[in-house]
Amino acid sequence: MESDSKDTQNSKENAPEGEEKPDNEKGAPPPPMRHIMAWGVILLMVLVMLSLFVKNQDKSASMNYSPDFRNYVTEGKIARVEVINDVSGTSYLRAELVGSETIDGHSTVRVNLPPRYDDDLNFLRESGVALDIPPQNPYFWQMMHSILPVLLIFGLIYFVFMRQIRSAGHGALSFGKSRAKLLNRDTNKVTFDNVGGIDEAKDEVHEIIEFLKDPKKFQQLGGRIPKGGLLMGPPGTGKTLLAKAIAGEAEVPFFSISGSDFVEMFVGVGASRVRDMFEQGKKSAPCIIFVDEIDAVGRSRFSGIGGGHDEREQTLNALLVQMDGFETSDGVILLAATNRPDVLDPALTRPGRFDRQIVIDLPVLDGREQILKMHARNLTLSDSADLRRIARGTPGFSGADLENLLNEAALLAARSGKDAVENEDMEEARDKVRWGRERRSRVMDDKDKRITAYHEAGHALVMQVIPECEPLHKVTIIPRGSAYLGATMQLPEKDRYLEGKKDLLAIVTSYMGGRVAEELFMDDITSGASSDLKESSRIANLMVCSWGMSDTMGPQAFGQNEEHLFLGREVTRSQDYSETTAQRIDEEVHRILTECYAKATSIIKDNSAKLEMIAERLLEVETIEGHEVEEIVEYGRLLSDAERAEKRAERGEDDIPKKDEAPSSDAPRATPPPLETVTEEG
Repeated sequence: MESDSKDTQNSKENAPEGEEKPDNEKGAPPPPMRHIMAWGVILLMVLVMLSLFVKNQDKSASMNYSPDFRNYVTEGKIARVEVINDVSGTSYLRAELVGSETIDGHSTVRVNLPPRYDDDLNFLRESGVALDIPPQNPYFWQMMHSILPVLLIFGLIYFVFMRQIRSAGHGALSFGKSRAKLLNRDTNKVTFDNVGGIDEAKDEVHEIIEFLKDPKKFQQLGGRIPKGGLLMGPPGTGKTLLAKAIAGEAEVPFFSISGSDFVEMFVGVGASRVRDMFEQGKKSAPCIIFVDEIDAVGRSRFSGIGGGHDEREQTLNALLVQMDGFETSDGVILLAATNRPDVLDPALTRPGRFDRQIVIDLPVLDGREQILKMHARNLTLSDSADLRRIARGTPGFSGADLENLLNEAALLAARSGKDAVENEDMEEARDKVRWGRERRSRVMDDKDKRITAYHEAGHALVMQVIPECEPLHKVTIIPRGSAYLGATMQLPEKDRYLEGKKDLLAIVTSYMGGRVAEELFMDDITSGASSDLKESSRIANLMVCSWGMSDTMGPQAFGQNEEHLFLGREVTRSQDYSETTAQRIDEEVHRILTECYAKATSIIKDNSAKLEMIAERLLEVETIEGHEVEEIVEYGRLLSDAERAEKRAERGEDDIPKKDEAPSSDAPRATPPPLETVTEEG
């Protein structure tokens, strides 16, 4: 409790001027009655001024106190007279005529009095005219007439302009101010306990926080505080979530801003906001500043297709100077996040500016299970729900994908009227996220359905026969999404960081199984194998050009100087091998594909009866499990439940898959091919 109160106090003291604090830090908001009374006073002042102006604009007939006016009094035409002392110091009479009497068409007349008019007033009294002399203070009204407009003008200036100036960062006159928001632990409830699957990244940022809390622990060995840390990784892996956790865990001020907040329509605003942001940080040092999507202002300074961008380059230059320039101050750590580190300027990513480049990659098997358990805290799972199995079947999923998967599973279970989320709901949600929703409304004729069934049966048979292939999980011919007529899915036993030559050849051979089955059993080939052929060609090309897995070409890599083309890069593609070598590469890729096709043909011909059984089973139930394909290939038929339980007991297997430990390897991870084969719509 004591540390929490200190944190709140520090955050109040370190809040920069002009920064709007949360209500729990700046106290209770002012009562609304105060504002109502202020505007009421201004309105009253306006009404008083209007009344004075209206009163002073007398529209009566005007005349001097002359014998003519005395004649009107003597003849009894004047009914009532009021003495008026003007704010200018002069006095006059406002006389009302009797009945329908008028002077120049007016029923009232203004009579200008001489400096001394006591005898004139006595004459009016003696003549029986009703005389009204109200108590008046001409000096007071003169002062009000002079001061009230000035007060009104200053009141409008205060309530209209001063309020904007006080709310720095939100008014029209403060577009050069930084829009960084100060976060604290009271408003941010995310901590490291809410982040899973990225333990290494958590350790690195936790070290930065520890440095800010206790710098002597590191400085006594000669170390210095890092200037900045760059969080980079694919979308949805938890970069912003990790930053929120840092804000929740840090006991120092934490400022958050987006990279797009620096760019405005006014020239020089971005650089001004960068300078103001670091000025706020210096006042609150030690502190952390987090810039989300920094590639919006940190793109490389180049002159390519798109030309230069002076405003963005000025903002980047200001950021570079503030991070490591002549006026650099210690105690301000800049954290940034991006999913495009390849487009950042080299001067921004060098040591001395972003000392730490923290890679947040897609989670591995254990990480996916940990993320699923975190998101499943708010769900009602059935006792048979196996998150480990779901984690095995979701390689390549990010944390955002896994959260979406569980949410879709909960919606499916609620739509079905279930009390808890079961395994089948999570399986269906995974297929929906990966391929799209089932399209049972798409009615295929018997011919297309049979072709799809034999195509997927060809994949399943080859995968089951070749030992290097991953275990088969599910085969379906239910259309999904906009392009998928069927799918064959594998369930990896563990994450794979290296791909061997035999494994890759097995994958290519399994991709060829669908086309071979169409050719042998349908006496025709279709466009359904387009994705299989595309992926097979990609893997074969990588084997020859990148991984040196060709006996003919040898251990050599080709095409290393080719770069991805995007706006702003130079349009150059250099080829570091001759045309003869390119022809040999094409021949070697063709050889690998044709050999895998021949192997798939041999496997399917040797097991043609079993493939027909798999295809007929698919036509009957539309979706079959991997163990059914295994039983057909091994025993030539489907086993009964009793026989299946007996076989599992003989192998020492349980109904629930055993937990596999993910391998730990420091070797570079190869680019793994997809774990599913799909049949596309032609």
